[in-house]
Amino acid sequence: MKTQLIVPTLCAFSTLLFTACEKKAGTSAESTAAPEAPAASGGSIGGVPLVTTLPPELIEGTPKPIKVPNLEPAPTKAPEFRVPAGTELLSKGKKVTGSDTNPIIGTLDLITDGDKDAGEGYFVELLDGFQWVQIDLAKSSTISAIWLWHYHSQKRAYNAVIAQISDDPEFKTGVTTVYNNDYANVSKMGKGSNNPYVETRYGKIIDGKGTKGRYVRLYTAGNTSNEMNHYIEVEVYGKAS
Repeated sequence: MKTQLIVPTLCAFSTLLFTACEKKAGTSAESTAAPEAPAASGGSIGGVPLVTTLPPELIEGTPKPIKVPNLEPAPTKAPEFRVPAGTELLSKGKKVTGSDTNPIIGTLDLITDGDKDAGEGYFVELLDGFQWVQIDLAKSSTISAIWLWHYHSQKRAYNAVIAQISDDPEFKTGVTTVYNNDYANVSKMGKGSNNPYVETRYGKIIDGKGTKGRYVRLYTAGNTSNEMNHYIEVEVYGKAS
C-alpha cells in the first residue's frame, strides 16, 4: 500500500543560493530545502540546506484541544535548517529496537523505511506510558540533525519528547541529550527546556549539534489526543566516522 512519490520540479539556482520549490499542501509529495539565509531552526550557518521529501497532506478525524504550556505554533511551511557539506542520510533501512517489542500497530522497521505518509500501514503504535525507540546507525557517526514524524494526520502534541545520542546501546554511559521538551519531568530524566510542538506533515528537525554516537534513542509519553505513542519516520543525518 505504499504510494509513488512524485519528484518535484527543480528551481533555478546560483552558486550562492540553494532553494527548493515549496508547493502548497496537496496530494503529492515534495522536496524541501532551506534558503541561503540563516536557518530559523538552527544548524550550521555556513553549511548547506537539509533536504528531504515531504509527505502529502492528510488530515483525518476531529483533533482534541492541545492543552500544554509554551506550545510552538504549528508551522505553515517546511522548516529551514543547514548542515555541514557532505552530510548524508544515515538511518535509511537501519535496525530499530524499542521498549515495546510487540507494537500494537505496525512494526518497528517502519520507522526507517523511508515512507512518511499518514494513514494505516505507515506508522507504528507503541503502548501507553513512557516508551522509547532506538536506531542503530551501524557505526559511530557525527550527527547533524534528526528529522522526526510521529503522526501527522491529526494535529496533536506528543508528551516528553526526548532525543539522545550515545555509543552505548544501553544508554548507560556517554549519553548526550540533544532535545527535551518534558516540561513536567514525567520521564524522571530531568525537566526539559525545549517547547512542545504541533505534529504536521513538515515534521520536526532536532539539531544533532555534531554529537558523536552510533545509537539514537527517542522517547515519548503519549500525546494530547490519546495515551499511545506513534512513529511514522525518523531520519538521522550526519557523517559516519
